[in-house]
Amino acid sequence: MMPMVYTVYGFAIFFMIAWVCLWLIHIMALSYSKWKLHRTVDRSPPEQPYPGVSILKPLTGVDPNLLSNLETFFTLDYPTYELLFCVESEKDPALMLVKHSLLTKYPNVDARLFIGGMRVGVNPKINNMQPAYLAAKYPLILVSDAGIRMRDDSLLDMVQHMKEDVAIVHQMPFAYDAEGFAAVYEKIYFGTAQARMYMGADFLGINCHVGMSSLVRRCALEEMGGLAALADYLAEDYFMAKEVVSRGWRMRVASLPALQNSGSRSVGALQARLTRWARLRIAMVPTTALLEPLSECLPLGAGAAWASGVLFGAEPLAFFLVHVLVWFLSDWLQLRTVQNGSPPFTKVQFLVGWVWSECCAPFVLAVALLNPEISWRTRSYKLDWGGRAHELKPPHTQKL
Repeated sequence: MMPMVYTVYGFAIFFMIAWVCLWLIHIMALSYSKWKLHRTVDRSPPEQPYPGVSILKPLTGVDPNLLSNLETFFTLDYPTYELLFCVESEKDPALMLVKHSLLTKYPNVDARLFIGGMRVGVNPKINNMQPAYLAAKYPLILVSDAGIRMRDDSLLDMVQHMKEDVAIVHQMPFAYDAEGFAAVYEKIYFGTAQARMYMGADFLGINCHVGMSSLVRRCALEEMGGLAALADYLAEDYFMAKEVVSRGWRMRVASLPALQNSGSRSVGALQARLTRWARLRIAMVPTTALLEPLSECLPLGAGAAWASGVLFGAEPLAFFLVHVLVWFLSDWLQLRTVQNGSPPFTKVQFLVGWVWSECCAPFVLAVALLNPEISWRTRSYKLDWGGRAHELKPPHTQKL
């Protein structure tokens, strides 16, 4: 009987420790976000000229917001930069959009097109960018996804964070204002759960690098073999940061978030992306499968409520309801901090979106665990433990 009692108390203590740690992360992330994000960018002339930046823009297909997103890169308030657009095929409609709608409109901006890519591994994004990377002429490389929208001072903000001992400056993922429930869901997820773990990890010095908008020293990339050295991983951003930090460099989060502005938002598309990210995390860090549920409001609250009854004789239901309420209020404050003001939807919409996001989170992780195959664009991949990827052949090419 005694071993069973010890086991029950052991689990209860474990849940209470996890609960306390998560609330410390809440406080830490919220405080750090208030101090770190949305600082005023210094536009005064520098003592030394700012270094040039080569901006790599891998493109695949078009959506209704692609033109306006890309146009923000032609109007950046930065003295010296080049735009290197990368497309895999001459038939890609993004090619004509860039060529006829942007290059002709902004002839004075240093911009070039690279077509066809160069296969150096299984990662299609790396393959697409490789020719542009080799042709880049500046010491700083900005890798920026197609769906990112930039403020005119965003690049200046990132460069100002690039101190002598820093090799990577990355923007925290967030979402541009848009209408519809999918946009509410996206903004709530990236402004609460994602922001909390991202800012908490950065404060603690943990690798949280998401490469959708990432400024990197070219010399640091060359030390590890360039972009090609990352081509066997789908999570090239994580392994880039891991390699760079292992060589003595540091990383920094910029003060302005990365504004994702996809032209085809949907609940299903966002959940598919979150599931893909969960599969990558599980393959890279297997303990994710155990620890990640404990970072979510509902599973952690249920475990801590049970533990409070075992350890302190508290009423579990009352404990759980107070836990959820305070978590909800904390997330509202976190979202306002990341948004730098009130979000573009009502408190009722926030409530509905927040409940949906929290209820979906455990199921996203469960789907990732049950089906480890990763679908990305038109390709499918299988991951080894550690993150190395293998492209799966399409069904019609496999032998029966």
